[in-house]
Amino acid sequence: MQKNTNKKVVMLGDDAVARGAYEAGVKVAAAYPGTPSTEILEAVAKYKEDIYCEWSVNEKVALEVVLGASMGGVRALYASKHVGVNVAADPLFSAAYIGSRGGLVIVTCDDPGLHSSQNEQDNRYYGISAKIPVLVPSDSQEAKDFTKIAFDISEKFDVPVILRLTTRISHSKSVVTLEPRKEVEHKGYEKNIYKNMILPAFAKKRHYSLEDRLLKLKEFSETFPYNRIEEGDRSIGVIADGVAYNYAKEVFPDATFLKISLVHPLPEKLIKKFASMVDKIYVIEENDPVIEDQVRKMGIEVIGKDVIPRVDELSPGVIRKAVFNVDIPEEVKDIPDRPPALCPGCPHRGFFSQLKKIKNVIITGDIGCYTLGALPPLNAMDTCVCMGGGVTIAHGIEKAIKGVQDNPIVGVVGDSTFFHSGITGLINAVYNKSSYTLAVLDNRITAMTGHQEHPGTGKTLMEEETKEISVEEVAKACGVEKVITVNPHNLKETYEGIKEAVEYPGVSVIISKAPCPLHDRSVWGDVHVVDEEKCIGCKLCIQLGCPAISFDIDNKKAKINEILCIGCTQCAQVCPTEAIYAKKD
Repeated sequence: MQKNTNKKVVMLGDDAVARGAYEAGVKVAAAYPGTPSTEILEAVAKYKEDIYCEWSVNEKVALEVVLGASMGGVRALYASKHVGVNVAADPLFSAAYIGSRGGLVIVTCDDPGLHSSQNEQDNRYYGISAKIPVLVPSDSQEAKDFTKIAFDISEKFDVPVILRLTTRISHSKSVVTLEPRKEVEHKGYEKNIYKNMILPAFAKKRHYSLEDRLLKLKEFSETFPYNRIEEGDRSIGVIADGVAYNYAKEVFPDATFLKISLVHPLPEKLIKKFASMVDKIYVIEENDPVIEDQVRKMGIEVIGKDVIPRVDELSPGVIRKAVFNVDIPEEVKDIPDRPPALCPGCPHRGFFSQLKKIKNVIITGDIGCYTLGALPPLNAMDTCVCMGGGVTIAHGIEKAIKGVQDNPIVGVVGDSTFFHSGITGLINAVYNKSSYTLAVLDNRITAMTGHQEHPGTGKTLMEEETKEISVEEVAKACGVEKVITVNPHNLKETYEGIKEAVEYPGVSVIISKAPCPLHDRSVWGDVHVVDEEKCIGCKLCIQLGCPAISFDIDNKKAKINEILCIGCTQCAQVCPTEAIYAKKD
């Protein structure tokens, strides 16, 4: 990573946050990967000579690690996607009471439009609920600058600070000026149970303290230079934050703007001054009316979510349509749909192809690449709620239908997710005498977010060799007596293993173990091709859903794209006429 200063570079918003952490003198950073936040810690790792960084086992652990580092007297950074903060909410609210000896910054990357998430929650509300400040950058330069400012605010007011990005800020690029690293004094750990121990008697006093700090922050927001009025045509005023500010500038190029960067606490005096300057006010923000609701409570009439959509991403076109009823240009037509699919050679495909053969099986799912098993033609997943939900939802269904329906139940979870939040659910199932099968789809990496290490890989974020935690041994330690490991590329072995697991009277675990071929190319085999004379057009290979396999409707023959094929052999195993074979060079 570039360390020289006074140089302009083009950076992703996520990379800019990492650079800001480096320049701010951060010593510890922790996260769990999740789009659109993943790149932050990957970029921080490039400064590993100066910053200790880790992929923690989950977001709650990550926040507790950085809170501990803050207690230890150094600046510390947490990062996750928006739903990850839900996992970390328990320590978050306590951290607000405790405060920050070393600066503590919590980066949340929200996902309007659900590009890779299960909801569109607006994490600005976490700042309001936890009574801590929220900064919202509108480009990469601000992402870097606000990261540094957040640490200064955190230490000045003895409070954690939320830095809220959205997908378009995280994953867009703009120019950033590099500056030197600030070496911050290591304050060291100081024993102080009245501050750091949230017993009821101590916490009550800390709550009073937090309310006092919030009042001081409210005063600070009035003069915070990034909350600014940009004068223009006074017939229209626009209040906006984050990427919505950029969109609104395109739609209202001549309007008077109030750019809000510290969205909690809001600068009430500044907002009222702004309102007195303009005839009409639009509040433009993505998703929820966080700013709008507070402005209305000040007695100021505004136009907001009564016209601006609260669902999906905003864009200049969406805003223009909402405000002026100007049609958005039609999208290009006649482009075929490209639904997401498991990659060629994905080991999950082999497992799901055999799992769906189990009659009347109920399959509870989880968050990861394997969620795509729900889509045609595999159709091998029934539920998806949250990280670890594949384990616990299965237990709940088992308790609901026991004695009424005899459907076999299989909960599906990935290897990284198993360590993240699957273990407690598995212990709960064993302890409470459940009877279902947990399938751990172990592809040896955190794949969906771009191949990050986890406790089962034997490597850390800082590329150090470490203890490789065995899924098999952990499952047995949880009290599971039936643990089976299969190679999902061997379809016969996989089916027999699944059948044995689901017939076991109690909690069983089956581990589908094979590397992600995009991460480990050593598993690639010979490219396969189709002998058209032997192909009978049965489409059994098509039912695997491999992107490398297509079907020629005119000739009624299967075809394999040799560029995409990695030689996993699954298609050859299902072909009844041996029409699919390895092509030898």
